[in-house]
Amino acid sequence: MWRIARFSLRSKTRWYSSAARRNLEDEGDWFYSSEWWGTDSDGHAILRSTSDKGNGVVSVVAYPSSRPGAVHWPSMEKWLQKRYAMMHPDEHNEQFRILGYQWRVLRFNDITRQSTVKLMATYRNSDPGTVYFMQQANCLAVPYLKSMISVGLATLLSCHYDITSAVQGKKNMNILCIGHGGGSLPLFLATKIQGATVHIVEIDPLVISASIQAMGFPAFAVVKPSGERALLEPNPIDEVLWKGIHERLFLYEADAEKFIQNTSNIYDLVFIDAYDGDDIFPHKLWDPKGPFLDSLRDRLHPEHGTVVVNLHSDSDILSSDGCVPFIFDQILPMGKYVSRVCRAYKDVLAGNESNHGGKEGSGLGFIVSVPWLCNSSLVVCRGFGVGGMTPDRDSVYKTLLSKSLEVENVLNLPFSCVQYIKRGLVLVD
Repeated sequence: MWRIARFSLRSKTRWYSSAARRNLEDEGDWFYSSEWWGTDSDGHAILRSTSDKGNGVVSVVAYPSSRPGAVHWPSMEKWLQKRYAMMHPDEHNEQFRILGYQWRVLRFNDITRQSTVKLMATYRNSDPGTVYFMQQANCLAVPYLKSMISVGLATLLSCHYDITSAVQGKKNMNILCIGHGGGSLPLFLATKIQGATVHIVEIDPLVISASIQAMGFPAFAVVKPSGERALLEPNPIDEVLWKGIHERLFLYEADAEKFIQNTSNIYDLVFIDAYDGDDIFPHKLWDPKGPFLDSLRDRLHPEHGTVVVNLHSDSDILSSDGCVPFIFDQILPMGKYVSRVCRAYKDVLAGNESNHGGKEGSGLGFIVSVPWLCNSSLVVCRGFGVGGMTPDRDSVYKTLLSKSLEVENVLNLPFSCVQYIKRGLVLVD
């Protein structure tokens, strides 16, 4: 979930448009925010229902997308035809046609924009009455997601993790995503990192259903409480769309607190983006004396385990004394908790690593501000320090900037990580 900055969308788009124009190959660039941000007159509801898990009215609204243009559709049609022929050699003449592309936005209570994805609609010539939707995995539209990806992976690299081998599929990377939305974050990770196994925890079955039915997320990812796949085998068309990716996605309908207490997995990287219909980050997910953080601490890799949390904050106001700014307390509904959330995560997950299998003093916590939005990314990691010494703010900043370039190159990202790291980095003391 994200919050827009306090000046108007129109003025903000104009303010940053010159920077955005330099990277138009990124279909999720902020330059196109006027499309996926949309207005009530621009979009139409695809799905609308009431949640019984505290999210209020859950809806998915569709908006037209200008990219990719129709001139690029034939190349995608050929890709689909080739994939289908490879998996169904007896039907090698099957042809696909692209109907177009849309932005689809998941909303809670018609106000908060919980998630944005771009999807493609296509059909087979032999069955024109059946339309298939495919979420565009390489497209991340919302800036806070790019911030979480950028700082999370750059931090993991700074903790001496071999991300190149994971990207190439030579080693496994265990990732946990708490909060699903439309599924763009886990799908992006599974697509870009061949060795990634991504577990997703979402408490609301309505959100899961919306992501699959209306936002093009692969249905084969859904897991039953028993741990088995909900589908014994994927739909043949889903195999064409997602073979090699959906096998590494595991979407659980579960309470995050109970999931983390019951799992035995050790995670290299954890992303947390969990807000309810009232735009509140549940207290049990940051209670320093509660079972969630205590269990999460034991599920993090002791040498490089990294956690990234999306937080609402005022990204225009930062402290100058190296501490999390307390002025958040007067800004946003979630703002009054930001400093406490940061300290809870830092103290519990990386306070004294010698008690939890790591090096004493190697734990680190920091926040960075998200461009264009009133969000911040909180990062807590293990293994950043050298020789038992916790680095200062300048050395952390320089290391992250250096590693961000490596992340861009290794993952072949369509966006620059630097702009999501360089803004307002503050250490959590």
